[in-house]
Amino acid sequence: MKKDVARTLAAVAKAGYQEVEFAGYFGHSAKDLRHMLDDNGLVSPSAHIQLADLGPSWDAALDAATTIGHKYLVCGWIDEPDRTVTGYEKIASRFNAAAEKSATRGIKVGYHNYSYDFTRIDGVIPYDILLRECDPDKVVMEMDVFWIRAGGGDPIVYLDQNPGRFRMLHAKDMGPAPKNEMEDVGKGIIDWRAILRHGEKAGVKYVFVEHDDPKDPWGSIRASYSYLQTLDF
Repeated sequence: MKKDVARTLAAVAKAGYQEVEFAGYFGHSAKDLRHMLDDNGLVSPSAHIQLADLGPSWDAALDAATTIGHKYLVCGWIDEPDRTVTGYEKIASRFNAAAEKSATRGIKVGYHNYSYDFTRIDGVIPYDILLRECDPDKVVMEMDVFWIRAGGGDPIVYLDQNPGRFRMLHAKDMGPAPKNEMEDVGKGIIDWRAILRHGEKAGVKYVFVEHDDPKDPWGSIRASYSYLQTLDF
Protein backbone atom coordinates (compact mmCIF):
# COMPACT_ATOMS: atom_id res chain seq x y z
CA MET A 1 0.00 0.00 0.00
CA LYS A 2 2.88 2.38 0.73
CA LYS A 3 4.33 1.71 -2.72
CA ASP A 4 1.23 1.56 -4.93
CA VAL A 5 -2.32 1.60 -3.58
CA ALA A 6 -4.05 1.04 -6.93
CA ARG A 7 -1.97 -2.00 -7.87
CA THR A 8 -2.32 -3.44 -4.37
CA LEU A 9 -6.11 -3.16 -4.41
CA ALA A 10 -6.18 -4.74 -7.87
CA ALA A 11 -4.10 -7.67 -6.62
CA VAL A 12 -6.32 -8.12 -3.56
CA ALA A 13 -9.37 -8.26 -5.83
CA LYS A 14 -7.62 -10.72 -8.13
CA ALA A 15 -6.96 -12.97 -5.11
CA GLY A 16 -10.74 -13.22 -4.68
CA TYR A 17 -11.57 -10.71 -1.98
CA GLN A 18 -14.56 -8.40 -2.41
CA GLU A 19 -14.27 -6.26 0.73
CA VAL A 20 -11.33 -4.46 2.29
CA GLU A 21 -10.69 -2.52 5.48
CA PHE A 22 -8.34 0.44 5.26
CA ALA A 23 -5.70 1.32 7.85
CA GLY A 24 -4.68 4.71 6.48
CA TYR A 25 -5.22 6.25 3.06
CA PHE A 26 -1.55 6.60 2.10
CA GLY A 27 -1.80 10.15 0.83
CA HIS A 28 -4.75 9.56 -1.48
CA SER A 29 -7.99 11.51 -1.47
CA ALA A 30 -11.24 9.80 -0.55
CA LYS A 31 -12.52 10.42 -4.07
CA ASP A 32 -9.49 8.74 -5.64
CA LEU A 33 -9.78 5.76 -3.30
CA ARG A 34 -13.44 5.34 -4.14
CA HIS A 35 -12.54 5.24 -7.84
CA MET A 36 -9.86 2.61 -7.17
CA LEU A 37 -12.35 0.48 -5.27
CA ASP A 38 -14.97 0.82 -7.98
CA ASP A 39 -12.45 -0.03 -10.70
CA ASN A 40 -11.71 -3.32 -8.95
CA GLY A 41 -15.22 -4.29 -7.85
CA LEU A 42 -14.32 -3.75 -4.19
CA VAL A 43 -16.13 -2.10 -1.32
CA SER A 44 -14.71 -0.91 1.99
CA PRO A 45 -17.22 -1.25 4.83
CA SER A 46 -14.70 -0.23 7.45
CA ALA A 47 -11.51 1.71 8.16
CA HIS A 48 -9.22 2.02 11.14
CA ILE A 49 -8.71 5.42 12.70
CA GLN A 50 -6.80 6.90 15.62
CA LEU A 51 -8.29 8.16 18.86
CA ALA A 52 -7.07 11.61 17.85
CA ASP A 53 -9.42 11.50 14.86
CA LEU A 54 -12.35 11.73 17.28
CA GLY A 55 -11.36 15.34 18.00
CA PRO A 56 -11.35 18.44 15.77
CA SER A 57 -10.76 16.40 12.60
CA TRP A 58 -13.83 14.18 13.16
CA ASP A 59 -15.96 15.96 10.55
CA ALA A 60 -13.24 15.50 7.95
CA ALA A 61 -12.95 11.82 8.81
CA LEU A 62 -16.70 11.41 8.42
CA ASP A 63 -16.64 13.24 5.08
CA ALA A 64 -13.95 10.85 3.79
CA ALA A 65 -15.81 7.84 5.14
CA THR A 66 -19.01 8.90 3.40
CA THR A 67 -17.22 9.32 0.07
CA ILE A 68 -15.43 5.97 0.29
CA GLY A 69 -18.48 4.13 1.60
CA HIS A 70 -17.39 3.12 5.10
CA LYS A 71 -20.09 1.99 7.51
CA TYR A 72 -17.70 1.74 10.46
CA LEU A 73 -14.73 3.75 11.69
CA VAL A 74 -12.74 1.65 14.15
CA CYS A 75 -10.19 2.72 16.73
CA GLY A 76 -7.48 0.10 16.91
CA TRP A 77 -5.23 1.18 19.75
CA ILE A 78 -5.23 2.57 23.29
CA ASP A 79 -1.99 4.14 24.50
CA GLU A 80 -0.45 2.58 27.59
CA PRO A 81 -1.02 5.60 29.92
CA ASP A 82 -4.76 5.31 29.22
CA ARG A 83 -4.94 1.62 30.13
CA THR A 84 -6.52 2.21 33.52
CA VAL A 85 -10.09 1.80 34.73
CA THR A 86 -10.62 5.55 34.53
CA GLY A 87 -8.86 5.69 31.16
CA TYR A 88 -11.12 3.07 29.63
CA GLU A 89 -14.20 4.81 31.04
CA LYS A 90 -13.11 8.12 29.49
CA ILE A 91 -12.42 6.47 26.15
CA ALA A 92 -15.87 4.89 26.20
CA SER A 93 -17.31 8.38 26.72
CA ARG A 94 -15.30 9.65 23.75
CA PHE A 95 -16.63 6.82 21.61
CA ASN A 96 -20.20 7.61 22.64
CA ALA A 97 -19.83 11.32 21.92
CA ALA A 98 -18.22 10.74 18.52
CA ALA A 99 -20.87 8.14 17.69
CA GLU A 100 -23.64 10.67 18.29
CA LYS A 101 -22.33 12.75 15.41
CA SER A 102 -21.39 9.85 13.15
CA ALA A 103 -24.85 8.33 13.56
CA THR A 104 -26.32 11.28 11.66
CA ARG A 105 -24.18 10.15 8.72
CA GLY A 106 -25.10 6.49 9.00
CA ILE A 107 -21.66 5.56 10.36
CA LYS A 108 -20.88 3.72 13.59
CA VAL A 109 -17.78 4.03 15.76
CA GLY A 110 -15.99 0.80 16.63
CA TYR A 111 -13.17 -0.61 18.72
CA HIS A 112 -10.68 -3.32 17.79
CA ASN A 113 -9.27 -5.28 20.72
CA TYR A 114 -5.71 -6.27 21.55
CA SER A 115 -4.36 -8.67 24.13
CA TYR A 116 -3.81 -5.92 26.72
CA ASP A 117 -7.57 -5.32 26.88
CA PHE A 118 -7.90 -8.59 28.80
CA THR A 119 -5.22 -7.99 31.44
CA ARG A 120 -7.09 -7.33 34.67
CA ILE A 121 -6.78 -3.92 36.29
CA ASP A 122 -7.91 -3.76 39.92
CA GLY A 123 -9.71 -7.04 39.32
CA VAL A 124 -11.56 -5.73 36.27
CA ILE A 125 -11.13 -6.80 32.63
CA PRO A 126 -10.72 -3.50 30.75
CA TYR A 127 -12.54 -4.78 27.68
CA ASP A 128 -15.61 -5.40 29.83
CA ILE A 129 -15.58 -1.72 30.77
CA LEU A 130 -15.95 -0.79 27.10
CA LEU A 131 -18.76 -3.28 26.61
CA ARG A 132 -20.54 -1.89 29.67
CA GLU A 133 -20.01 1.83 29.03
CA CYS A 134 -20.30 2.12 25.24
CA ASP A 135 -23.73 2.75 23.72
CA PRO A 136 -24.62 -0.60 22.10
CA ASP A 137 -26.79 1.14 19.49
CA LYS A 138 -23.99 3.32 18.15
CA VAL A 139 -20.63 1.79 19.14
CA VAL A 140 -19.68 -1.62 17.78
CA MET A 141 -16.86 -4.04 18.46
CA GLU A 142 -14.46 -5.58 15.99
CA MET A 143 -13.12 -8.79 17.49
CA ASP A 144 -9.55 -9.71 16.67
CA VAL A 145 -9.73 -13.43 17.31
CA PHE A 146 -5.97 -13.90 17.61
CA TRP A 147 -5.45 -11.10 20.11
CA ILE A 148 -8.41 -12.00 22.31
CA ARG A 149 -6.98 -15.52 22.54
CA ALA A 150 -3.49 -14.13 23.22
CA GLY A 151 -4.93 -12.06 26.08
CA GLY A 152 -6.62 -15.07 27.66
CA GLY A 153 -10.16 -14.31 26.55
CA ASP A 154 -12.55 -16.76 24.92
CA PRO A 155 -13.95 -15.38 21.64
CA ILE A 156 -16.95 -17.70 21.63
CA VAL A 157 -17.93 -16.72 25.17
CA TYR A 158 -17.79 -13.03 24.25
CA LEU A 159 -19.81 -13.60 21.08
CA ASP A 160 -22.46 -15.63 22.88
CA GLN A 161 -22.76 -13.25 25.84
CA ASN A 162 -22.89 -10.06 23.75
CA PRO A 163 -25.22 -10.61 20.79
CA GLY A 164 -25.38 -7.64 18.45
CA ARG A 165 -22.21 -6.02 19.76
CA PHE A 166 -19.71 -7.59 17.35
CA ARG A 167 -20.20 -6.57 13.73
CA MET A 168 -16.73 -7.51 12.45
CA LEU A 169 -14.00 -10.06 13.02
CA HIS A 170 -10.29 -10.03 12.23
CA ALA A 171 -9.34 -13.52 11.16
CA LYS A 172 -5.80 -14.66 11.73
CA ASP A 173 -4.72 -17.97 13.16
CA MET A 174 -2.56 -18.98 16.13
CA GLY A 175 0.14 -21.62 16.20
CA PRO A 176 0.51 -24.14 19.04
CA ALA A 177 1.90 -23.37 22.49
CA PRO A 178 4.28 -22.31 23.81
CA LYS A 179 5.06 -19.80 21.05
CA ASN A 180 1.50 -19.28 19.78
CA GLU A 181 2.86 -17.55 16.70
CA MET A 182 0.59 -15.84 14.20
CA GLU A 183 -0.41 -18.04 11.26
CA ASP A 184 -2.48 -17.85 8.08
CA VAL A 185 -6.13 -18.71 8.65
CA GLY A 186 -6.55 -22.48 8.68
CA LYS A 187 -2.95 -23.26 9.58
CA GLY A 188 -3.24 -22.95 13.34
CA ILE A 189 -5.20 -24.21 16.32
CA ILE A 190 -8.24 -21.89 16.21
CA ASP A 191 -11.55 -23.60 15.42
CA TRP A 192 -12.81 -21.30 12.67
CA ARG A 193 -15.96 -23.31 12.05
CA ALA A 194 -17.04 -22.68 15.62
CA ILE A 195 -15.93 -19.03 15.60
CA LEU A 196 -17.81 -18.21 12.41
CA ARG A 197 -20.89 -20.19 13.43
CA HIS A 198 -21.15 -18.36 16.74
CA GLY A 199 -20.22 -15.09 15.04
CA GLU A 200 -23.08 -15.41 12.59
CA LYS A 201 -25.52 -16.02 15.44
CA ALA A 202 -24.09 -13.03 17.32
CA GLY A 203 -24.61 -10.67 14.37
CA VAL A 204 -21.15 -10.49 12.76
CA LYS A 205 -21.47 -8.95 9.28
CA TYR A 206 -17.88 -8.78 8.04
CA VAL A 207 -14.77 -10.91 8.44
CA PHE A 208 -11.42 -9.38 7.45
CA VAL A 209 -8.41 -11.60 6.88
CA GLU A 210 -5.33 -10.17 8.56
CA HIS A 211 -1.72 -11.05 9.35
CA ASP A 212 0.44 -8.56 11.24
CA ASP A 213 3.82 -9.69 9.90
CA PRO A 214 3.59 -12.30 7.13
CA LYS A 215 6.77 -13.62 5.54
CA ASP A 216 4.99 -13.71 2.18
CA PRO A 217 2.05 -11.25 2.19
CA TRP A 218 0.54 -12.35 -1.12
CA GLY A 219 0.97 -16.02 -0.32
CA SER A 220 -0.63 -15.37 3.05
CA ILE A 221 -3.79 -13.70 1.77
CA ARG A 222 -4.21 -16.37 -0.92
CA ALA A 223 -3.77 -19.20 1.59
CA SER A 224 -6.29 -17.69 4.02
CA TYR A 225 -8.76 -17.04 1.21
CA SER A 226 -8.48 -20.58 -0.11
CA TYR A 227 -9.18 -22.01 3.33
CA LEU A 228 -12.12 -19.75 4.14
CA GLN A 229 -13.66 -20.05 0.68
CA THR A 230 -14.27 -23.79 1.18
CA LEU A 231 -15.01 -23.70 4.92
CA ASP A 232 -18.46 -25.04 5.77
CA PHE A 233 -19.76 -23.69 9.07
